[in-house]
Amino acid sequence: MKNRIEKITEVLDKNKADSIEVFDLRDKNYFVDYAIIASSLGAKHTLALLDHLKKELKPAEHFNNVDESGDWIVIDLGDILIHIMTPEYRIKYDMENFLSQLGNSKEGETI
Repeated sequence: MKNRIEKITEVLDKNKADSIEVFDLRDKNYFVDYAIIASSLGAKHTLALLDHLKKELKPAEHFNNVDESGDWIVIDLGDILIHIMTPEYRIKYDMENFLSQLGNSKEGETI
């Protein structure tokens, strides 16, 4: 699992995603083991990051579902959720706070 998380964060980082955070939710009452949040530079960059992930993670990763809007994309890998958001959406929806509150979860690890 650690290698999968590292590969995902590596792809996001090298393609200019910002403020990448990983949340370990294995011991929490949540439907995935990990959540990854990253900021994009804008709507077009959000879509570009999705394309980079698809190209670099397939066929090793199976994309169960991708929910796309220009400002927020959620990628479901089964046991990992990846959230790519514009900075405005990241502030507005404050996923870090939500994920940190799950069963007194520790803060996400910023990459």
